[in-house]
Amino acid sequence: MKRTGMAVLVVLAVLVVVGLLVFGSYVSARNQMVVKNEQVKQTWSQVEVVMQRRADLIPNLVATVQGFAQHETTVFGDIANARAALLGAHTPKDKIAANGQLDGALGRLLAISENYPQLRSNQNFLQLQDELAGTENRIAVERRRYNEAVQDYNTFIGLFPNSIWAGIAGYHRDNDYFSATPAAAQPPKVDFSGMGK
Repeated sequence: MKRTGMAVLVVLAVLVVVGLLVFGSYVSARNQMVVKNEQVKQTWSQVEVVMQRRADLIPNLVATVQGFAQHETTVFGDIANARAALLGAHTPKDKIAANGQLDGALGRLLAISENYPQLRSNQNFLQLQDELAGTENRIAVERRRYNEAVQDYNTFIGLFPNSIWAGIAGYHRDNDYFSATPAAAQPPKVDFSGMGK
């Protein structure tokens, strides 16, 4: 009888230790998931700040270009639509898509300046172009940080046994990455036909 009682106590002690280890693993993993998820949210908010700054610069840039190139209405309409889509988007996925649309429209707007030498020498345009370039650099940095935070989070919740704890705690993979826009895959067109005239 004593042996049976001792065996039961040993089994119970082992089960308690294993239970504590499993519970400790769950708590530790869940706490790290919270931290990594908050890091994704924080880096996303930084992306939103710099995208908002760019959206705020666009009306002034468009107004300056319109003063020199009134007949470029298609580009101005594309920019207005892309900016409205960005400001109206609510989820990271929608904002990332709207941001890509705005990237393309802004590229076309800045290409217009090549056709108007007086615009390229306008101080207001040059200042806005500099501010926009600085903002674009900040956006690139914040996009990279955001993508890294999402990758870190996804990697952590994908590893075993974290994948089990993530499912139990309700954490899911985040697929809202920034990627290159389709326009970036197209090589730029270079036209030297006007050279030497």
